Amino acid sequence: MRILVTGTAGFIGAALAERLLARGDEVFGIDNHNDYYDPRLKEARLARFADHPGYTHLRTDLADSAAINRAFATFKPRRVVNLAAQAGVRYSLKNPQAYMQSNLMGFGNILEACRHDEIEHLVYASSSSVYGANRKLPFAVEDAVDHPVSLYAATKKANELMAHSYSHLYNLPTTGLRFFTVYGPWGRPDMSPMLFADRISRGEPIDVFNYGHHSRDFTYVDDIVEGVIRTLDHPAQPDPAYRADAPNPGTSSAPYRVYNIGNDQPVQLMRFIELLEEHLGRTVEKRLLPMQPGDVADTWADASALRREVGYAPDTSIEQGVARFVDWYRSYFRT
Repeated sequence: MRILVTGTAGFIGAALAERLLARGDEVFGIDNHNDYYDPRLKEARLARFADHPGYTHLRTDLADSAAINRAFATFKPRRVVNLAAQAGVRYSLKNPQAYMQSNLMGFGNILEACRHDEIEHLVYASSSSVYGANRKLPFAVEDAVDHPVSLYAATKKANELMAHSYSHLYNLPTTGLRFFTVYGPWGRPDMSPMLFADRISRGEPIDVFNYGHHSRDFTYVDDIVEGVIRTLDHPAQPDPAYRADAPNPGTSSAPYRVYNIGNDQPVQLMRFIELLEEHLGRTVEKRLLPMQPGDVADTWADASALRREVGYAPDTSIEQGVARFVDWYRSYFRT
């Protein structure tokens, strides 16, 4: 199958492209290689599969509508996975324009290209951050998500609304996946696993916000990729049980779905740090600090809908996942 994937120099996008190629799909990858974090890591991810005969790469920005339209016209994909976005909650406090450009305008260009090229299924990255100020746990797709606490979260909620309008107006099957704290080999340097590993390996103190009381639904990258592929292979359909007088936010009378994709087993942040220390072979000072603006105290995915409808079944324990991450970290950074 011809599949267009955006964000293929990114953490999840690179892992997904590699898996799709391994199963025999043709993949057209798009990434702008921006310098939000070290581009050398992005190039190293791409090097794992860039020479594969089934892979084509385009370096461009999603906000360049002409380039996106040419890519669709040339490659003629059947299905699309949109993972490219300006990531990071804290960065959105300082650089809001980057999120409007990539996450809103860029996603709009993808939707338009999918509409005109009659794409069979668009799967796109949403985020657990859309739950914002919600405190009912676990987070379920049936919950209202009307109180985002960061611009990043607001753009991801906007993506879900934009996708629904295209599903409703143009019968475009779309599925949004709300990712929950993805970690593992080749991860992002701006996320806590890599930040903590860097400091622990150097014996430097680490900043632990919310005084260490955070819990996160850490989800190993291989489990995430398996869920993305299973979702991609099950194009969204109208929900025959949908009721307009009692709407379910996760489904629709249009071919539209939103799912949580997480491990469904929240882990205390301090436990995650303990495992990093154990595998890196040293303990460090932990500076306990207040909660940061835009952050949330706890995340926990109710992934029952994804389990039920596509057979999603994450099976990597936090102990296994951290061990694999540290093995990769030591190999890549030669620590």
